Amino acid sequence: MSDKRPEFDSIKDFAEFSRYYWYREELIQICKAHGLKCDGGKIELNGIIEAYFRGEKILPEKKAPRKKKPAVTDLTPDTGLIECGFTFGNRFRTFFEEQTGKKPFKFNVDMVATAKAVKENGDETFTLGDLLDVYYGKKTYARYDKSALQWNKFVKDFCADDATAVFDERLKAAAALWKIVRDSDMKKEYTRELLDTYKDTITE
Repeated sequence: MSDKRPEFDSIKDFAEFSRYYWYREELIQICKAHGLKCDGGKIELNGIIEAYFRGEKILPEKKAPRKKKPAVTDLTPDTGLIECGFTFGNRFRTFFEEQTGKKPFKFNVDMVATAKAVKENGDETFTLGDLLDVYYGKKTYARYDKSALQWNKFVKDFCADDATAVFDERLKAAAALWKIVRDSDMKKEYTRELLDTYKDTITE
C-alpha cells in the first residue's frame, strides 16, 4: 500500500477508499463536492460514499421552506426589534416621534450600535421599548465606538495642517501622535500646539 493517500477522484472503488483514514470533515467535503447527502456520523457518511461507488447517489434531503411569520403591523413598546424587522426608516422614525414627542426624531449613535448588536446576537427578547430606554440613557446594550470617529477627524485635521507636510509618511506620523493623545487624558483632537510639543518624539 502506498503511504501517500491519493485524491478522492482518482480512487477506483470503495475497497481502495477504505484502505485510507478519512476525518469526518473530509468525508463531509467529499459528499458536498459530489452533491451527496453530507450530514450524519462517519459510519453514515462512509455508507453514502460506498453507495456512490456502486453508482447510487444518496442526495441531500430537501428542507421544507420556513414559514414566514406574519408581518407586524402595529408597533408598540413591547414589539420585538427582530420580530418587526426594525430599520432606521420612516416607519420606525414615526413610532419614536410618537413615543418621545420629538419631531423630527433623530436616532442617536448608541441606538444604531444597539440595533446592530441585537440583530447580530439574534436577541428576540429585545423590544422597541428597550431601544427607547437606550435613547433616554436608562439602559445600555451596546455603545458606539467613538474612538474611530475621533481618529478619522484627528488624521483629517493633521493632514490639513501645512506644518505636517515635512513628514514623508504623514499617516504614520499622525498615527504616532494619535497614540500619544489616545493613551493620555488630553483632548482627542489635533492642534498645532500638540504637533510642536511632540514633533521630536514622533520623528524618532
